[in-house]
Amino acid sequence: MGVVQFEKGAAVGTNGGPPAGEIIRSYAPASGELLGEVPVMSQNEIFAVVERARKAQAAWGVLPVAERCERLLRLRDAIVEHAEELVETITRECGKPRHEALAHEVTIIADLLTHYCRRAPDVLAPRPIDLHLFKHRKSYVHYTPRGVVGVISPWNYPFSIPMGDVVFALITGSAAVLKPSEVTPLTALKAKSIYNGTGLPEDLFAVVTGLGAAGQALIDAGVDKLVFTGGVETGRRVAAACGARLIPCVMELGGKAPLIACADADLERTARAIVYGGFSNAGQACISVERVYAHKDVHAQLVARVKELVGELRVGDPSKDYVDVGAIIFPKQIEIAERHIEDALAKGAELVTGGKKRPGPGQFFEPTVLANCTHEMTVMTEEIFGPIVPFAKVESNEEALSLANASHLGLNAYVFTRDTAKGRALAERIEAGSVVLNDVLVNYGATDAPFGGIKQSGYGRVHGDDALRDMAESRHVNYNRFAGPERDPLWYPYTGKSLGWMMRGVRFLFAGNGIIQRLGKLI
Repeated sequence: MGVVQFEKGAAVGTNGGPPAGEIIRSYAPASGELLGEVPVMSQNEIFAVVERARKAQAAWGVLPVAERCERLLRLRDAIVEHAEELVETITRECGKPRHEALAHEVTIIADLLTHYCRRAPDVLAPRPIDLHLFKHRKSYVHYTPRGVVGVISPWNYPFSIPMGDVVFALITGSAAVLKPSEVTPLTALKAKSIYNGTGLPEDLFAVVTGLGAAGQALIDAGVDKLVFTGGVETGRRVAAACGARLIPCVMELGGKAPLIACADADLERTARAIVYGGFSNAGQACISVERVYAHKDVHAQLVARVKELVGELRVGDPSKDYVDVGAIIFPKQIEIAERHIEDALAKGAELVTGGKKRPGPGQFFEPTVLANCTHEMTVMTEEIFGPIVPFAKVESNEEALSLANASHLGLNAYVFTRDTAKGRALAERIEAGSVVLNDVLVNYGATDAPFGGIKQSGYGRVHGDDALRDMAESRHVNYNRFAGPERDPLWYPYTGKSLGWMMRGVRFLFAGNGIIQRLGKLI
C-alpha cells in the first residue's frame, strides 16, 4: 500500500480518539489502483475487541494443548486451500512477486502450523527440575496461557510476520489481537476472513485497524503480552508504553545485515546470494543484505558479477507479469534511498548500476549497487530498507569482522567461505542474533530456530521452542517427596545453637574441600 489517504468525517470522537467515520484508503504501490478501505477504529472499539477476545480465551485456554493443536490444523488447511487468494492479496497490496508472497509468507505459516501443532504438546509439557540441594523436595515448571496477546506488525511481510505470533499465541492457549500496519491492512483482514471459515472461535483472533493511536489503544486495553515488529524509534515508544504497564513484550526491530565474503568464497554462489538477499522484496526486509565486506582478493570479480546479475533482473508490476523485483511498498522509502545514494556519491562511492526511481506509474526503484563505500557514508551505517547494496573492500577477515560489528544494530549477518570451520568461528564472533553461512534469508523460514536481535535490533525471540514457551506464562511448583516433621529446622525460633550448626553445615557443604566440591570431582 504505497499511498495511504485518510478521509475524515465531520463528527469528532467522544473518547479522545479519531473523528467518527475516518477511514484509511489504500492504493496498490505497483499500479496506483484503489484496493480497499478500512476504518480507523476508536479506542472504545479496540477495548471492546480485546474484551471479547478475553472472554473467548477463557474457554480456549482450558483445553489441553494437544486438542488446541488438533483444532488449529484447520487453520493450516484453510491457509493452504486459500493460498492463491492470499498470494493475490499480498502481491497486490505489497507489490511483491507472487513467488515471494507464496514462499516467504504463506509457506512459512503453513509450515509453522504443521511443525508446532505436532511439537507443542512436548514443548509445553511440564518440565521437571532436578534440584541439586533440596533432595527431599521436587520442582517442575508448567506453562499456562497469558490471556490476550497483542501483535503490532509491519508492512513489509504483512502475513508471515504477524501470523507467526498469532499462531504461537493460540497454541499456548491465549487469544490474539492483531493491529496491522496502516500501510498494508488488507492482508490481515484476509487472514481473519480465512480464519473465520475454520469454525474456530471467531473472537479468539481479532484484527483492529487504525493508525499509531490504535497500537496505543491495544496496549491501554491491558493485553497480557505484546509482540512488536517495526522500526527502532517506534519500538522505543512501544516498549516504553509496555513498561509503564509492566506488560512483557518482544521487540523485533531494524537490521543492517552485513555479508562477509572471504577470499575463498564461491564467487558465483556469493554473487547470486548478494543479489537475492539484497533485492528480494525490493530490499524491504529487516534481514536484507545491507552491506557487503568483500576481501580484496575477490572484491573486483564479485562486484562485476553482481552487476551482471542485477542487469538480468526484471522489475515491474508482479500482478501483471512474472518479474523478479516488485514495487516499493511505502513511498517514503524511495526518498530514503535517494538520500543514501546522494550522500554516498558525494563522499566518493562509485555507482555501479541503478540509482534512481523508475519513470512512469508505480513506485519502482532501480536495483542499485554501490562500490568504494566507507563507514563515513550513511548507506553503510543506517538501515536502508530498499533495493541498494553497498560494497566495501577489506584487507582481511578481521577487518571485515570489525566493520560488521561497528553497528548499533545486530539482527542478521552472513558469511561466505568454502571453509565451514573457519566460517563458523567467524560467525560466532559477529554481533548479531543470527548468522548464516553460505546462504541468505533462509533462517527466518527455519521456524524451529529462534529469530531476533541484539543491540538496538531489539530483544526477545520469535520462532523456536523457547519463543513458544515464552509466549506462555511459566510457573514453578515445588512440593515435598514425603511427609515432613511438624517444624522445619530452619524455621523459628532462632537460637545461638541453631546458628552454630547452620554455620558448620555451610562449611561442610561448600568449603573448598567440602562434600559438594568432593562430589563434583567424582562426577
